[in-house]
Amino acid sequence: MASIKYNPNGQKGKITYNADIVSGIVVLSLQETEGIELVPSKNKGIKVCFEKEGVFVDISVIAYYGYKVPELAFRIQQTIKQMVESMTKYKIAKVDVHITSVIFPVPKSEPEEPAETAEEAANA
Repeated sequence: MASIKYNPNGQKGKITYNADIVSGIVVLSLQETEGIELVPSKNKGIKVCFEKEGVFVDISVIAYYGYKVPELAFRIQQTIKQMVESMTKYKIAKVDVHITSVIFPVPKSEPEEPAETAEEAANA
């Protein structure tokens, strides 16, 4: 669990965020990113670590064919940084993005021509 002292309007107290809340924000930001899927696993391929320098995020995703991987990774980093920092007041120190595989489109099968019957072949 992580805590942050946030004092708007001079009020005393602190706000405490569970790491799962930050992970949930990361998942939300990934769902808004077009062209990727989360790696199916128990922790959804997301690791969040709180350090003095800020929050370190390590994620693994699957990209869809046709998207440029460097641009996709950059968009993921920017989206996570923006959403976590705006929703929690934490600073993101680093976002590591691992593209584990690519989902290729399923080839469309062409409709099969009906096979000629023996009677049609004899008449031809």
